[in-house]
Amino acid sequence: MKQPSAALCEVIAASVPQLHAHCRDEWAVIGSAAAALAGAGVQAADLDLLTSVADAQRLIALWPSRLDAAYVPAGADRFRSCFARFHFPGMPLEVMGGLELHDERGWQPVRVQDVVHVNVAGTEVPIPARDEQIRILESFGRPKDLARADLLRAL
Repeated sequence: MKQPSAALCEVIAASVPQLHAHCRDEWAVIGSAAAALAGAGVQAADLDLLTSVADAQRLIALWPSRLDAAYVPAGADRFRSCFARFHFPGMPLEVMGGLELHDERGWQPVRVQDVVHVNVAGTEVPIPARDEQIRILESFGRPKDLARADLLRAL
């Protein structure tokens, strides 16, 4: 299995223990970071977290000095959430509280049905199971997500 990058390990070490302490609902790392943690040859640019709206609001209150208030995520026509981007050592951390995806049925909640935990330098990190990551990435439908799904499928 490919080892996570030093930058990904750094942001995990700086943030995940606080997530375990302060989040009250289930949460998971998704996107490129989850694919990398599952062993796919993916370079993560940020740590994407899927949380509840309440936990997203809790993290915004917890980390005001880390908040990147000027950042506006792309894809507002396809995605909506209680969103916040934070500055952390290694790479940014993006929280998507109550993430929804717009498809032919309208706005649908993005949910992780099957979570596994990976150990990163002694820290347990929840990520979607491989098949669940593939399902989520394919539902997003963007070329970068479909490429990540293919890399996960090849594992």
